[in-house]
Amino acid sequence: MNAVKTAFPTIPAIPASADPLRGTPEILYRDAALLVVDKPAGLLTVPGRGEDKQDCLSARLQAEFADALIVHRLDMHTSGVVVLARGKEMQRRLSSQFANRQVEKRYVAVVAGELLVASGEIDLPLSADWPRRPRQKVDPLAGKPSLTRYRVLAHDPTANRSRLLLIPLTGRTHQLRVHLLAIGHPIIGDALYGGTDLAPEDTRLLLHAETLAFAHPESRQPLQFFCPAPF
Repeated sequence: MNAVKTAFPTIPAIPASADPLRGTPEILYRDAALLVVDKPAGLLTVPGRGEDKQDCLSARLQAEFADALIVHRLDMHTSGVVVLARGKEMQRRLSSQFANRQVEKRYVAVVAGELLVASGEIDLPLSADWPRRPRQKVDPLAGKPSLTRYRVLAHDPTANRSRLLLIPLTGRTHQLRVHLLAIGHPIIGDALYGGTDLAPEDTRLLLHAETLAFAHPESRQPLQFFCPAPF
């Protein structure tokens, strides 16, 4: 992985009319080339099928920034940092960084159980589970190579849950969710993959895209954006 590893400058947040109770995206940074936002859990990144799935991150931002274009996605129930391009040329340049694995992504998750190894890699090929779409599955024969690094940040023995730092080195659909399920530690709140062991205070999937690092599409200066997990 050719992730950006330069010492990153601090990127100050700018004022934004965020309303976390209503799931309003918070703008973390903007300039003429890009927007960086904190997507709330429960909001689609792009429109889905059906009239009830047209409210999404891209539509909300395009209402204010007509040139905003999606570069990558987070699952509907995952919160965290997303970058959007402003215009097709900036979209092409940013998309190239994602395709060439020049973007560093870090997530935080709370999972069931206690991991026996404090850090390591999950190297399991993934493919679509067509009879149970949109689920994905581990597929040793036809799956695409998929690699996730993890590190245990803390363990709560009372709740029997662990807090993890996750670094996906590939970007497969539902990669983190399927990889953690496969090693016996589903993400808490993941109804699709079995992490449904919720406490009364849990109201969402406990997965958050905390850090995103890449090169600015115009200046090529390294940028890093950090938004702490709300759980």
